[in-house]
Amino acid sequence: MNKQKGNNILLRNVFRTKEEVWEGRFDWYKKMRAESPILYDENTKIWDIFLYEDIIQILKNPKVFSSERRNNNIPTSNSIIAMDPPRHKQMRTLVNKAFTPRTIQSWTPHIQANIEQLLKKINDKSEFDIVKTIAFPLPLTVIASIVGVPYSDMDKFREWTLSIVSGPKDNSKESIEENTKRMYQGFKDLSNYFSQIIEKKRSHPQDDILSVLIAVEEDSVKLSDKEIIGFSILLLIAGHETTTNLITNTMYCFLEDQSVFNQIKQNPDLIPKAIEETLRYRSPVHAIPRIVKEDIVIRGQTLRAGDEVALWIGSANRDENQFDQADEFNLHRTPNSHLAFGSGIHFCLGAPLSRLEANLVLSELVKRFPTMQLKDKMNIEPLQSPLMYGLKSLQVITE
Repeated sequence: MNKQKGNNILLRNVFRTKEEVWEGRFDWYKKMRAESPILYDENTKIWDIFLYEDIIQILKNPKVFSSERRNNNIPTSNSIIAMDPPRHKQMRTLVNKAFTPRTIQSWTPHIQANIEQLLKKINDKSEFDIVKTIAFPLPLTVIASIVGVPYSDMDKFREWTLSIVSGPKDNSKESIEENTKRMYQGFKDLSNYFSQIIEKKRSHPQDDILSVLIAVEEDSVKLSDKEIIGFSILLLIAGHETTTNLITNTMYCFLEDQSVFNQIKQNPDLIPKAIEETLRYRSPVHAIPRIVKEDIVIRGQTLRAGDEVALWIGSANRDENQFDQADEFNLHRTPNSHLAFGSGIHFCLGAPLSRLEANLVLSELVKRFPTMQLKDKMNIEPLQSPLMYGLKSLQVITE
């Protein structure tokens, strides 16, 4: 198989069993931080980095650690997530026009209306799946509406994005090739879809992000169709998959420890802090790739130009050197300088939207279902992905 720099991280299967995927990864992180904080994986030819201090320095050093990873099969390699300065700054300036604080706040009524509509369907139910009924449909509906695509295509989007973020079943050549084929097909389907949408909106612009991106210009710089498609796919994946996991993971943190849930019920104003602590404690995204641009030594290890690096932010957010009692969920943690949304020039553009959605929906869930509990003997089914961290379902009872 022809591996391309910067994409091998998508093809790994670091965690095999459900236990390793969900809780066991944190034991692995702790072991690595203590014994091998920077380690070269001979199988995948990737440097794994686990300490907060090292990771934040790398994220803030685009001169040495590149985000560029060109691959014609992966359209997001044409988006800002895979760009270095100066093009990154140019594109970020353009897309920021669609993500101003005022614009994000203006989406609040639309988000609240979607929440109300979804909750109506479960108000009289004593048992439901938070992922299926709330955490999945809400962010997908919101981001699709904001980007400018119809609700009728939601199921297709979910299928395409899952084919992209899911890892291989194991590290065998057959599984990796099967996963690669599935991932590339998902990207191809999304790319073709957005190509058609862009053509329609170019002649009939509407009040949505795609129309803004098509029209936006700064200092005679415009976005190419490839860049618009790449950014749209990035928005779709990052805008719904990560927020789905944030909502799910936060509710799981509430319900796995009833003392936490009781504190939240008594003081709902703690929800924003609870969201930040979930972002640290059970980050929706656990790894970020980079490419070394020039030889550099880290903790006695020499990384060569062209080497791939996996930054395990899921480990950095549990680093005991950075966070007191790092393996405890603390509603009152201050400060909380987690790296769930990255750091530096690539800090997540959609972070305010994700926080807003999570705050609005969690506030409603806590208010409407104060007796909510995890279903007895709930079967933990985590996402089989080295990059994303969440649950396929979260079964709860309300009485």
